Amino acid sequence: MLKPVFFENEQLLIHPFRPDDLQRFEQLTNDIYAILSDNRTLRFIPGKRLHNLEEAELFLQTMIVNYHSGRNYIHFISDKQLNKVVGIIDLISPEVAREHYHMDHYPFFIEFYLSGRATGCYIMTEILPPIVDRILAQGISSIGAIVNRHNTAAKKVLEKAQFTYKAQFDIHQDFYETR
Repeated sequence: MLKPVFFENEQLLIHPFRPDDLQRFEQLTNDIYAILSDNRTLRFIPGKRLHNLEEAELFLQTMIVNYHSGRNYIHFISDKQLNKVVGIIDLISPEVAREHYHMDHYPFFIEFYLSGRATGCYIMTEILPPIVDRILAQGISSIGAIVNRHNTAAKKVLEKAQFTYKAQFDIHQDFYETR
């Protein structure tokens, strides 16, 4: 099982769901809904859209259970000044990837989402490399990412985190990987 990943700088705290987050569960639900209903966030991933707060609450509950069962590992990107979640990093296990993708090999997969307000602030460019390093240091041999080939910003973020293009994934997306 993956150990929780923590990272902090002056502005941000990256963390999994913590026991004290139970006290702010409603706020987390609202923050997640704001991220996964934002048109800028979902421009290249419309299938991730949440339509209401009930879906956001179910998403959060499912992610907590999945974390503790080793299926996927959600981490929040919290703005320390605002005390608000402005992004999500999700590390998906190879077992879950097998349920959704048809590939030759199944690494862990990483997905990340930022609120529209946080987009273009170089947040992921700054935090993804140390997060990836911490994950790989736990003995995970590789991490993959699927990215829409028109999402230039996400491709640049992945490349700065030492991901390299591996192959076309489908007619809209490409597969990147780092070791």
